[in-house]
Amino acid sequence: MTAHQAPKEARTPLSEFPVSDKCLGETPRFDDAPAWIYNHDNPYLHGVYAPTTRELNQDKLEVIGELPTDLRGTYYRNGANPVFEPKNRYHPFDGDGMVHALHVSDDGARYVNRWIETPAYTDEGAAGESVSPGVMGPFDYSVSEFGIKDTSNTDIFCLNGDLVSLWYNAGNPIALDPMTLETRKAFHLDGRNKPKMSAHSKVDWRTGELLYFDYNDTPPYMTYGVANAKGEVVHEVPIDLPGARLPHDIGFTKNFTVLHDLPFFHDLDVLKNHKLRVLTFHRDIPTRFGLIPRFGESNTVRWFDCEPCYILHVSNCWEDDDWVIMDGCRSVNPMPRAYGDEGELSHMLAYMRLEANNYRWRFNLVTGEVREGDIDDLNTEFNKTNPLYGGQKSRYAYHQYIPTHDEGGYTLRFTGLVKYDNETGESGRYDYGVGVLGSEAVYAPKVGATSESEEDDGYVVNFVHDTKDWSSWFCVFDAKDIEQGPIAKVRLPGRVPAGFHATWVPQSR
Repeated sequence: MTAHQAPKEARTPLSEFPVSDKCLGETPRFDDAPAWIYNHDNPYLHGVYAPTTRELNQDKLEVIGELPTDLRGTYYRNGANPVFEPKNRYHPFDGDGMVHALHVSDDGARYVNRWIETPAYTDEGAAGESVSPGVMGPFDYSVSEFGIKDTSNTDIFCLNGDLVSLWYNAGNPIALDPMTLETRKAFHLDGRNKPKMSAHSKVDWRTGELLYFDYNDTPPYMTYGVANAKGEVVHEVPIDLPGARLPHDIGFTKNFTVLHDLPFFHDLDVLKNHKLRVLTFHRDIPTRFGLIPRFGESNTVRWFDCEPCYILHVSNCWEDDDWVIMDGCRSVNPMPRAYGDEGELSHMLAYMRLEANNYRWRFNLVTGEVREGDIDDLNTEFNKTNPLYGGQKSRYAYHQYIPTHDEGGYTLRFTGLVKYDNETGESGRYDYGVGVLGSEAVYAPKVGATSESEEDDGYVVNFVHDTKDWSSWFCVFDAKDIEQGPIAKVRLPGRVPAGFHATWVPQSR
């Protein structure tokens, strides 16, 4: 079902064009975007991706429909929003972190957005220009311990009164005020001697514990730990890996954490000699998933070999007798073909196409057997489930549909919301509409819901961005029936650029 019909005079946004079309003349001149973006023919600086220069705080927002009385809490979404013109080629991972929040309370809806004041953000603000290299290099360790800018622009979670922003490359997390989004300080777990944390460290809503990991280019190549709900480390161990890796996510059950050793990684010699991180998918190396008891020691990890693949995001994991089940999105082609007509950005655009589909892995704790296979072959990712069911058997997952290259989807664009029944493989889909693109959608439990409540008796919420008039909206879907479209929409007071990951924090938390 389609939300909107495009008017005939609607302009095609720049993000719809290949870079080689040299279509800067088609770019709308936003009054809230920095002027320097028009010097660059890079789709991730234009259209729905164009950064904003505004920080807003506005309540009593217009609502179309009616916000449910049992929906109370905040939708947070992180993303890239560069302040200064990049010194080298721009990659969408390079933008300074900016968090957008939509608070839903008895007083209605309130929107807030703010930059995350990372050390790099502060340093560049003082310099008045970009001084940090980006993902496409060259890496410069005199500027940053990571060789590139730690932007804290990727994911977000809430723990012990702090909203915490994370970076995809295992960076230094930042603590924010959950209501105002003001930067408080660098986030640090009590009892830990280093701050680094991966983008997808997980909060277990059942226990309140934070399950975290980081990774490095030197041994130990991975560290895994658990902190309690007060932010105190209660367990941490090094994880033995064959070499430097770039894992992105972890999964967890009630008793185990699932670690990832993936055959898509960089060559340290190339990084050292050429100051570039060049990723290669090693099709002759199996993907390994390591099951470690939640409070297990390093030597208790049990590795399971699977078909070579890359996995960005886990939906959920649980135990079923002798089996551990993991649902997520699998890519067997994490570095898709680069097209020559896309110019010097062709390899970046290929990587950002993101070819992936809904998949299930099963690991037998007694026999060591692995069973794996597709749930569906549709190109979807940014998959989320009901967080009250985290670590226990769940059925439903909510994904973003990503058009393939053959469908004109050469960039990371979300054109529809897909609800999966992972038991049957059946799905329902809501297309946002012509020229409308979405953000990651998250499950928002009803007020008072528990892990005993019906799994999909709640809401799914996200932002959408209409490229026909550049308006942005907060959408509320009935989780049982997303195909009917939003049951309520909130008009946001400003244009919200597309971004990365999101979370829902109930008012009670």
